Amino acid sequence: MLALPLAALLVCVLARRRRTWRTALADVGLVYGTVPWVWMTLLPGSRAGVAPARVSLVPLHDLVTMPAPEIVGNLLVFAAVGFLAPLRFAALASVPRILALAGSCSILIEVSQYAFQLDRVTSVDDVLLNTAGAGLAAVASRRWWLVRTEEPEAAQSVRN
Repeated sequence: MLALPLAALLVCVLARRRRTWRTALADVGLVYGTVPWVWMTLLPGSRAGVAPARVSLVPLHDLVTMPAPEIVGNLLVFAAVGFLAPLRFAALASVPRILALAGSCSILIEVSQYAFQLDRVTSVDDVLLNTAGAGLAAVASRRWWLVRTEEPEAAQSVRN
């Protein structure tokens, strides 16, 4: 909550410097909505570096025993990316592209947790939930996406 005034100030500064309000909000929202979650997932556990790395590669195996707050947290990790990236970047304005981006980033996080021996379980269910959260958020923001439109030929010939 302490960072909220700073985020609002940053949006104002970015909006005044050659960017639209929409772009400024999307830029700041992408960072403020994603970095804290990624930071939390990369925090080491109490036995980091000592405990052996744990891996769960069976899809939906951990999901049945996962507490509800953990499921919600995993859905929110890349929700800001899913919601705001298509608003900011027209090239990402499709659900499959958002799913690919979120899935790739989630795999990167899980591999990092394993490689750095952070005393966390590297789980395919986390990847699935992170990706699903981004996809659901993308669908929720679809009406505001930037879309590249082809200019009509008549308009192009007038400009030439």
